[in-house]
Amino acid sequence: MPKYLVVSTSGNPDSNSRRMGQVAFAHLQKRNLDCAWLDIKDLGLPLCDADKCYGIDGSKQLNKAIESADGILIAAPVYNYDVAAAAKNMIELTGKSWTEKIVGFLCAAGGTSSYMAVMAYANSLMLDFRTVIIPRFVYATSDAFDDNEIADKKVVARIEQVADDLVRFTEALRG
Repeated sequence: MPKYLVVSTSGNPDSNSRRMGQVAFAHLQKRNLDCAWLDIKDLGLPLCDADKCYGIDGSKQLNKAIESADGILIAAPVYNYDVAAAAKNMIELTGKSWTEKIVGFLCAAGGTSSYMAVMAYANSLMLDFRTVIIPRFVYATSDAFDDNEIADKKVVARIEQVADDLVRFTEALRG
C-alpha cells in the first residue's frame, strides 16, 4: 500500500501554506490512508552547503520521511515571485530521496502574479530525480484566508482534489 507525506515548508507559524497542507493531510486521514505530516520548521534544518549539511539530525529525519513516502504534497509559500528558499533547501538536503516520487503542490501567496512560481521547482524535481508532477496544483492568494482558516470553500475543494489526485496517480504508478 502506498504511503503519503504532506510537508509544510514555511517557517512562519501563522502560515497560509501550512493551513493548506493541514487541509490536505486531514483529507488523506479521512480516507484512512497511510499518511504522515512533516513541518520543516520543527526540524532545525541547516542551509545546505555541499557535503557539510548531511548527517545532521533534522536532515536525517527529513531524508527518511521523503525516502519512505511514495506520494508527497509540498505546501509552500511563494515569496518574491518564487517558491520560498526553505522549500528548495529541502530538496538540496535530501537529493536522491526524491527519485521517482509522485509530487503535488499547494502554494500560498499574497497576490495573483506568481501563480507560475512553482514551475522551476517542479522542473528541477522532474529533470533531476524523475519525479512525476501532478499536473494540477493549488495556488491561493491571501484573499482565500480569514484569520486561522481557509474561508474560500473553492480553495478547500481544490486542495482535496489535489490530495485525491495524489492518491490516484500514486496508486496507478506505484501501487
